[in-house]
Amino acid sequence: MSEPKVPKRIAQTVLNSLKGGVVPRIGLPYIAVGRKNEIEALLHDVDIISEGGASFRFIVGRYGSGKSFLIQTIRNFCMDKGFIVADADLSPERRLQGTKGQGLATYRELIGNLSTKTKPEGGALTLVLDRWISKVQSDAALETGLAPGDPGLTSAVDRKIYEVTSAISEMVHGFEFAKLLSMYYHAYVEGDDETKMKVVRWFRGEYSLKTEAKSELGVNMIITDDDWYDYLKLFAVFFRLAGYSGMMIMIDELVNIYKIPNTITRQYNYEKILTMYNDTLQGKARYLGIIMGSTPQAVEDRRRGIYSYEALRSRLAEGRFSKPGTRDLLAPVIRLEPLTAEEMLVLCEKLSSMHAGLYGYEEKLSEEDLTDFIKLEYSRIGADRNITPREVIRDFIELLDLMYQNPGLSLKSLMDSEEFSYAKSEAVSDEAEDSYAEFTI
Repeated sequence: MSEPKVPKRIAQTVLNSLKGGVVPRIGLPYIAVGRKNEIEALLHDVDIISEGGASFRFIVGRYGSGKSFLIQTIRNFCMDKGFIVADADLSPERRLQGTKGQGLATYRELIGNLSTKTKPEGGALTLVLDRWISKVQSDAALETGLAPGDPGLTSAVDRKIYEVTSAISEMVHGFEFAKLLSMYYHAYVEGDDETKMKVVRWFRGEYSLKTEAKSELGVNMIITDDDWYDYLKLFAVFFRLAGYSGMMIMIDELVNIYKIPNTITRQYNYEKILTMYNDTLQGKARYLGIIMGSTPQAVEDRRRGIYSYEALRSRLAEGRFSKPGTRDLLAPVIRLEPLTAEEMLVLCEKLSSMHAGLYGYEEKLSEEDLTDFIKLEYSRIGADRNITPREVIRDFIELLDLMYQNPGLSLKSLMDSEEFSYAKSEAVSDEAEDSYAEFTI
């Protein structure tokens, strides 16, 4: 089967990322397999958001199950549809709420990673602000027919800027936000780069003292651990007014909240999730989508997980009729089913073709070779419960690398080698071994 030619730069990034166990930021369409229903469900959310709605989803899957891959895929789709995307991974230093600025650290990460289709690598805030002003100026010029420098055009632009800032000033913390937008606009027009950078610093949450913000910008507010989420809601509305479709926020590694040892601190973080969830479902947020990635245990553990917070458990718990193979993908929680052996076979075909294209050799592996590889991977003891795409992919790319560097080696000889064969657990009964031996694609 002929695969689309992948540019070498993209192929190199994809293969290196996958071999290192991380999700590549580019080239995902070339290796997308499965997840069609999940992607369709999330893209339906995207359409709702672009019409002024809001959404909140949890994507739940084990480590290596493709959770981060799905989030990155949706991220790329959103940018293609004119959205501004912000993503962040939680960590011990980045939470949703904290006593030492961990919530603000997450906000800073999100704003630092603001991405658009023309600037997908992040750091797009200044670009967006400048593009907004340029758009307002060109719109005003078209409407009035006046030339740049004409006082009448300046007045028309001022009115349009005011329309945007007044729409935002009605929201929580909107007055200060609108004042700073106006300040940025005037600094842009006057070529005052110093003031522009001060405003950007404020938007990034880099002012730690109100007195400093007051003396430098004349606003008596700073973004804090408690209210950072309110500013994301403001940004979502502003981005829409600035000509974008909306804003999609993606927060992965929710397991880091589950790992917080202090019960009270964990509960505060779950309370923040509840606030965000309620806002999006009750219409208190507009043009805003939120996707959070988590492991099943971090969600379902009644002692420490999200379900330990009863208000969230009652909202998110799976209904009586959903079960593996028949999941409700319109529910707030999307649980990722394992990729099938057939889907993994297709993925290996794509990776084999990409590897051959990158290093300039004729593909040697037949479909039978690939089938044998998948059979071997899935015949490992416990594979039906524990195998993940990440493990299979890493093994396969390692085999491709070895065969490329050692042309005399065949896939079969590598798989038959002692290093690659998988010792069967003595703890598993003969009956269980027999059931695994029956595996076929």
